[in-house]
Amino acid sequence: MPFRFTRRRAFSAVVATALLVITGCGTSDPKPAGPATSADASAASGGAAGAFPVTIDSALGKATITKQPERIVTLGQGSAETAIALGHTPVGIESYAWGSDKTGYLPWIHEAVTKAGGTLPKQFTGGEDIDIEAIVELEPDVILAPWSGITADQFKILSDIAPTVAYPDLAWSTNWDQQIEIISKALGKPEQAATLIAEVKKRLADAAATRPQYKDVTFSYIYTTGPGTLGVFKPEEQRVKMVSSLGLTVDPVVDTFKETEGTDSAVIGLENGQKLAKSDLIFTFYSDAKTRKEVEAQKLYASIPAIKRGSVVASDDQPFVTASSIINPLTVPWVIERYLPLIDEAVAKLDR
Repeated sequence: MPFRFTRRRAFSAVVATALLVITGCGTSDPKPAGPATSADASAASGGAAGAFPVTIDSALGKATITKQPERIVTLGQGSAETAIALGHTPVGIESYAWGSDKTGYLPWIHEAVTKAGGTLPKQFTGGEDIDIEAIVELEPDVILAPWSGITADQFKILSDIAPTVAYPDLAWSTNWDQQIEIISKALGKPEQAATLIAEVKKRLADAAATRPQYKDVTFSYIYTTGPGTLGVFKPEEQRVKMVSSLGLTVDPVVDTFKETEGTDSAVIGLENGQKLAKSDLIFTFYSDAKTRKEVEAQKLYASIPAIKRGSVVASDDQPFVTASSIINPLTVPWVIERYLPLIDEAVAKLDR
C-alpha cells in the first residue's frame, strides 16, 4: 500500500487458527554496511555482545533481547532496510507485492542484498492476516516492527515466538530517525544509529545543494481516496519530509488544516482544493494509471492552480510511490536519482 492512515483491525480467523500452530511448536547506490546474512553479521559485529541484554519498551509491551540476534524477521516498513544497512539481512520480511518489481521484491532491497552476495529473505504475508506459521518456521531470534500496525493481540502472539519490538507510541507513527535508533539498539549497534541518520540527511542535503532552483518553491503533498475526496499530508509525514529535505518548502497553508488524529494528514475535501492556490507544486501519487485518469478528470481537482499549469510531481509506478513514502538508508539513494528529474520538470513550468 502507498500510505498508512489508521491502526490495523484485530486478528482474523486465519491468524486465530495459526495460533494453534504456535502453541504446538513452542522464530543511486545503496551500500549495505556489512555482511549479507544475520549469522555472518553476528560474527563480524565487533563487540556487539557487550550491548546485550537490552530491553526495548513499546506501546504494546517490552522486548528483552538477551544476545546478538542471528535470525531476524521484520514487519511493517523500513525495518528490513535499516537492518540490511547495519549488516544484518533478515531471514524473513513482510511482503509488499504492491511496491515490488518483477523480481517479486522491493527493488532497493533486492539490489542491496544481491549486490552484497547475500541470500534474499523469505517473504510472508503481513498486515491483518500475518502468516504466523511462516514466522514460526523461520525460527527468529527477534521480530522487528517499530513502524508497523501490529495489534496488541498480534504482539502477544509474536512475543511468544521471539522478542518483538513494536512502535513506541501509535501504529504507523514512528519517525524515520527514531526507527533507525530502535533497530540499531535491538541489533546491538546503538552507536551506529547516529552514523546512519547522518548519512541519510547528507544524501538529501547533497541533492538539495545541486538544485538551487528549488529555493522558495512551495508545495503541498496531497492524496485522494475516491471521487470528491482530498487530503493533505502534514509536514512531518515521511514523504513530505523527504521532499522538504530536497530543498522545497511546505506551503504554510498546510499547517492550518486540522490533522486527523494519528495520521500525519488532514482530510480537507475536494471542495477546498482552492485553498492550495499558493502551492507552487503539487505532489501526489496514484494507485494505477486508471485511477490517475479518473482523479485528474474531476473539474475541481483539475482547477487547483498547480495542477492546472502542470506543476505536478506524480507517479503511478508502484515501487517509486512506495520508496518515496519511506525514509531509510536504502530508499533515499534509490529515490533521489528518480525524483529529481520529475521535480525539475514541474519547477520548469513555474512562471518565475
